[in-house]
Amino acid sequence: MILFARRKLPLPIPLQYLVCKAVLSPQPFQNPNPSPCAKTSPFSTQSSKFPEYEMPSVTWGVVQGRKERLVSRVIISDYLKSIGVIPNELEHLELPSTVEVMRGRVEFLQRLGLTVDDMNEYPLMLACSVRKNMIPVLGYLEKIGISRSKLGEFVRNYPQVLHASVVVELVPVIKFLRGLDVERHDIPYVLQRYPELLGFKLEGTMSTSVAYLVSIGVWPRDIGPMVTQYPYLLGMRVGTTIKPLVEYIISLGVPKRILCRMLEKRTYILGYDLEETVKPNVHTLLSFSVRLEALPSLIAQYPQILGLPVKAKLSTQQYFFSLKLKIDPEGFARALEKMPQIISLAQNVIMKPVDFLRGRAIPDEDVARMIVKCPQLLACSVVLMKNSYYFFKSEMKRPMKELFEFPEYFTYSLESRIKPRYHKLASKGIRCSLAWLLNCSDRRFEERLRADYIEEDTAGPSFLMGGKLEMPGSYLVSEQEDSDSDNEVLYRRTVSL
Repeated sequence: MILFARRKLPLPIPLQYLVCKAVLSPQPFQNPNPSPCAKTSPFSTQSSKFPEYEMPSVTWGVVQGRKERLVSRVIISDYLKSIGVIPNELEHLELPSTVEVMRGRVEFLQRLGLTVDDMNEYPLMLACSVRKNMIPVLGYLEKIGISRSKLGEFVRNYPQVLHASVVVELVPVIKFLRGLDVERHDIPYVLQRYPELLGFKLEGTMSTSVAYLVSIGVWPRDIGPMVTQYPYLLGMRVGTTIKPLVEYIISLGVPKRILCRMLEKRTYILGYDLEETVKPNVHTLLSFSVRLEALPSLIAQYPQILGLPVKAKLSTQQYFFSLKLKIDPEGFARALEKMPQIISLAQNVIMKPVDFLRGRAIPDEDVARMIVKCPQLLACSVVLMKNSYYFFKSEMKRPMKELFEFPEYFTYSLESRIKPRYHKLASKGIRCSLAWLLNCSDRRFEERLRADYIEEDTAGPSFLMGGKLEMPGSYLVSEQEDSDSDNEVLYRRTVSL
């Protein structure tokens, strides 16, 4: 009978012991199979040499038992209360094992410029690890151009960014903005104005708003500048915000092509509330005797009027025009149609050109008619008006009646248009009206000089609601102008954006 000696196998080592030893010991394991008789406390005193926040957060649940976690939570809550932070929202979140780690988070946020009030506004920022959350996110924001001095303000405005993943959430948004042709140096400006962009999904609102704008005729290359000017458009819903506003403005008679140009230059129009602001403003303009067919031209010239407190401004200006300029409400409405910017002109600015004209012994009623016919006079520089007037009286020696009939004379440059054209006519001995002399392009003026006869003055361009630009005497338009679309001619001639 053969007897086999039984070999004693080493006792199995608990996995929890190995994890604690690997995490808490500053030195690597020297003996992978320690004697089971060796007694080693899982709470090694050597771990105090390293900052607590550098330890992986997964170890808190391993190192501490349920009782220890409860004790630590109470201590941390007492600490937060002692500095003025209300920890109610942190009750169900994972917190660090020691108060020193939480104190480090608080001090880190305070060094950024955040206050206890900011922490109470969003206590969840205290649940973010300094090493695993805050430092990577803030480092990336600084890398893309947000200065370190502005990081605190950025976090204050959008503290949720501290929970974001740099690779999964932040980087794709920046790539999306660059794909829209937002310049690299403009990205910090865009994000600081609208930091919530970093929390959007690319396939959601941002993509649909851009796609809709391109579909109505906005040039894709202009999307980047539009986002830079008004980044909030990326957070607007097409069906409930952008599309209803666009369709309403088009229904007023503004051609889609002109509306797209308006949006490219004044993107913030998309932020006007349709029901609360835009529609009431349109109704107010109509109630002040603005003609329905004049609305498209008025809006195209001054899109901001859709978002201004129109009723209050119109009431004030209409009263001022009646009292000081002797212009009745009907005349005020006609002037407003031609130059809607008068709604925002300061009264002391308005009176300067008016006082100049009255100082030339022009009767008040004639001054009023000149302003109604050409309200742009109210925005002219008095110094330039004075020079043009003296040239009119001393060199051109024309009767004042011509100024009454063509007050637009004061809106043209004396040195670049009035003088050169007048001297050319004088050298040829041609006598003509001020409108024939000035109200045409340089090319058209040269064609007129080469002609064998002087054509009659023709009316300027008009804008008809819902239709194309009608040009009386269109047979006189040069080939280059005739080749352009009617809407584009309207934009070039009558819209100043």
